[in-house]
Amino acid sequence: MAHYKGNYLGVLRTSLIHIKSKSEIITDAPTDNHGKGEAFSPTDLASAALGSCMATIMGIYANKHGIELPKFNYDIEKTMAANPRRIEKIKIHFTFDENNLSEQEKVKLERAARTCPVALSLHPDIEQEATFSF
Repeated sequence: MAHYKGNYLGVLRTSLIHIKSKSEIITDAPTDNHGKGEAFSPTDLASAALGSCMATIMGIYANKHGIELPKFNYDIEKTMAANPRRIEKIKIHFTFDENNLSEQEKVKLERAARTCPVALSLHPDIEQEATFSF
């Protein structure tokens, strides 16, 4: 079980501490919602969590099945809905470095990514769009 500690720092800012590692994340309200936008917002973290979870699950799958997973990066775009204010859509585009992945491995990695725990935990009204460039 993961354990965190949060503190409200004032001026729409929070800090979160991961107890085991002592690493810290600062959040700030976005500029379109009364904040300064000087750090990730809570909804930014939810969107970023989806991307990092998908990447991690692809890594786990590759390790488990002897696939040499190339380095890759991903861009995340979050769209907010107005009423009620919530995440409407998360778009993630994965771009892989030069690789020797077979077509079958590519399909399996995409499938694994789409079954990550964050993807399965987000509300079904949040549209999740993931694309892959191998």
